[in-house]
Amino acid sequence: MTAADAVLQASKESIVKGSKSFRSASRLFDPHVREDAWLLYAWCRRCDDEIDGQDHGFGHEEMTPEEQRRRLTRLYDLTRRAMAGEPTDDPTFAAFQRVARRHRLPEELPIHLIDGFAMDVDHRQYRTIDDVMSYCWHVAGVVGVMMARVMGVTDTEFLRRAQDLGLAFQLTNISRDVIEDAQDGRVYLPADWLIEAGLEPTSEAVADPANREAVHGVTRRLLEHAEPYYDSARDGLRGLPFRSSMAIAAARGVYREIGRKVMRRGSGVWRERVSVGRAMKLWLFGRGALMAIWIQTLDRGKPPPPRPALWTRM
Repeated sequence: MTAADAVLQASKESIVKGSKSFRSASRLFDPHVREDAWLLYAWCRRCDDEIDGQDHGFGHEEMTPEEQRRRLTRLYDLTRRAMAGEPTDDPTFAAFQRVARRHRLPEELPIHLIDGFAMDVDHRQYRTIDDVMSYCWHVAGVVGVMMARVMGVTDTEFLRRAQDLGLAFQLTNISRDVIEDAQDGRVYLPADWLIEAGLEPTSEAVADPANREAVHGVTRRLLEHAEPYYDSARDGLRGLPFRSSMAIAAARGVYREIGRKVMRRGSGVWRERVSVGRAMKLWLFGRGALMAIWIQTLDRGKPPPPRPALWTRM
């Protein structure tokens, strides 16, 4: 096996272990796009795991704040070295270097992602929804932009729609994992929304089983906030190659369904991790394919409708 093959194989294994939904959706990409998406995903997953002390999102290694900051500094350094083209024997950063150089990713994009992990290390407080959206940009919106560039998108209008999908994904993640995060001492719900709901904006209050109904009301509000971003992302599908638009439409459908499950199930939603079953996932993939065909045949070449006045960093 060549060094290049080894890098790709390591990235594929990271996908298999870390994200069933992304792995399934990525099968719809053209082979060269799929491979580059795997390379980028592996780097994103590695950075996240380094800070959280996890293995592909699982487990939890106890770390001192000093160790977290040491790891954060190392991630900044390794990422900047990879962007500069310096040789590395780390397969994850070799993968990232390959995809970053191939698609000419601006250095500020991956650095913005690591800035998001720094927000976790600093235990940033999120007073308003704008504060939350800033966090979502750093840990997910910027990933949407980088993935779009991997798919060949350079037009700012369509990159902004890719950002919107990343923002919607992260708002859904926050709503799904709100109790688990609170038990780990993290609160991503806006403090002013919690106060309006009669809750203290603390992890103890959010994690308290006695407050489940009130917390669920706030997460419903957050999921409603995500909807216009999902809609904006749909209008961006026409800016993608056909197979990429199928893959992204499928991923959009799966994540949106997770959010809808959180909304429908009420305060008991957090008894187990919300996921989408195989049958529903297949249906959503088929629906995504039909959506892509519709958009690519009837809307191809047309400018998307004006984007609403939504929060943006693009």
